Amino acid sequence: MIHLPVAVADLAEALDLARTLVQSLAATPLVEAAGTTVSAEDAQHVRHWVFCDRILEDRRRCARTADHGGPCDP
Repeated sequence: MIHLPVAVADLAEALDLARTLVQSLAATPLVEAAGTTVSAEDAQHVRHWVFCDRILEDRRRCARTADHGGPCDP
């Protein structure tokens, strides 16, 4: 587990930054993109999922953002 504090304006910006970081590290097999969360420094117990993380029929995980509308996508 790596904790990387960053200064962003709000939750939406934190989620965007997290998605960008995950995409830049996608080729690294040790990174579990589906488990990415963000939290405020003073409320680290309240985590916000970055990706949907639902398991699909073919056992892959949904690659869309958390709380997306419509069906999941591999």
